[in-house]
Amino acid sequence: MRYLDIAEVVQRADVPASTLRFYETKGLIASVGRHGLRRLFDPSVLERLALIALGRAAGFSLDEVAHMLAPDGKLRIDRQMLVSKADELDKTIRKLSIMRDGLRHAAVCPAPSHMECPTFRRILQVAASGAMATRGKRAPQPPAH
Repeated sequence: MRYLDIAEVVQRADVPASTLRFYETKGLIASVGRHGLRRLFDPSVLERLALIALGRAAGFSLDEVAHMLAPDGKLRIDRQMLVSKADELDKTIRKLSIMRDGLRHAAVCPAPSHMECPTFRRILQVAASGAMATRGKRAPQPPAH
């Protein structure tokens, strides 16, 4: 079997060597030995790094990702944790969509000033009330005018 040296993993996974060393100390990946001073990795580390990247992109902490990656290389993914993260992402998407729509409205609003625009004032009230960071509630949608 041909092992990958750390430079190859850095290049192929597009992850800095410092990140690989950090992941190794956290137990997320493991080197299989050394060639001189350079760490060697099993080629399967690339798939493991892709899983870590996917987990991080989805918003999981490294500790949560570590819990999903068993030391034997198998996955032990809690499906309820995936559902909870998907629900959290839905809430974030809703919040960002409301913010995007409000900004687009403010950019084209025909009112002489934004403070004279009823829709903009309503968006301000919603933001001031903390509703932009709601837990699944919908903020008022700007009406067309």
